[in-house]
Amino acid sequence: MLVPSYPILFTCIKIQYLSYKYLINSIRLNQVRFTENLIMSSCVKPLMQRKETPLVLLHGFDRFSEYTISKVSLIHFAQIDHEFHTFLLFSSCLEWRYAYPLLEESGFETWAIDILGWGFSDLEKLPPCDVVSKRDHFYQFWKSYIKRPMILVGPSLGSAIAIDFAVNYPEAVKKLVLIGASVYAKGTGNLATLPRTVAYAGVNLLKSIPLRFYVNYFAATTNKPFSTTLDWTNVGRLHCLMPWWDDATVDFMTSGGYSVASIIGKVKQKTLIIWGENDRIISNKLAVQLHCELPDAIIRQIPNCGHLPHVERPDFVVNLIVEFVQSPRDTKKLSLCRSQV
Repeated sequence: MLVPSYPILFTCIKIQYLSYKYLINSIRLNQVRFTENLIMSSCVKPLMQRKETPLVLLHGFDRFSEYTISKVSLIHFAQIDHEFHTFLLFSSCLEWRYAYPLLEESGFETWAIDILGWGFSDLEKLPPCDVVSKRDHFYQFWKSYIKRPMILVGPSLGSAIAIDFAVNYPEAVKKLVLIGASVYAKGTGNLATLPRTVAYAGVNLLKSIPLRFYVNYFAATTNKPFSTTLDWTNVGRLHCLMPWWDDATVDFMTSGGYSVASIIGKVKQKTLIIWGENDRIISNKLAVQLHCELPDAIIRQIPNCGHLPHVERPDFVVNLIVEFVQSPRDTKKLSLCRSQV
């Protein structure tokens, strides 16, 4: 089913690149039974289903750091242990607009999923959007449509979703790919205790164009043209225009969010860690730490790349995924958990 009544939403943003239009035009709504209701859940489905293991792409999600909420115009980066805890990126399947066509060309059965509470699902009757609800909804989607073990790909904070899901539903996940993984944050931290009126004020700021423009500029390694950064910003906030987005985001924020650091060692699936060599948002030291803590993982860095390898260097990311999936032999960890570049 095509996304209904959204043309006005899509056309209010000027989309410059064909890859954006391709993915937008490919978004479908699929019925997923969740709790006592049916939810029309948005995703990009593969052109055809194959015998090989399907590739399922998650997305990052909107999150902001501790900030002076009483001065809503002021947001600062909270730096803890060299990790920036502010991310304002895409939070929808459109995050994969560059890499998705390349993955399909490489022969993968590729799905791009919008997690409950983000993206373009129809949430007129808003369900709970806490971590357990997001996990259960994704499982129901997998059980209804994908139906077999998958290679699960999670970028940035989407890596926390991937780890949480792989540990709770190991039968559904064959391998993991974690890109610029943000997995050491302690949920939403103090934001979970904010009064709801204050939380809504922060959410309104979260979808502002100036703030998103700055963070998109900061996330890239090289200085992108103004038009490119503006386009990233417009596409990245498109889902924020959904009428239920504010309520879903506040519900997630006040529920405590994802905190997966304590379960990293429980991941049994073979994992590929991809990192941008010049990531200015997540320290490379955390990439090595993650490599050490995962029982069965390899790590690869992409040169001249920041926090968004699948957006900045999609060809590199796709090649690494192809190599990881098709490799006939296991690649052992390097001694002392040192990353291989």
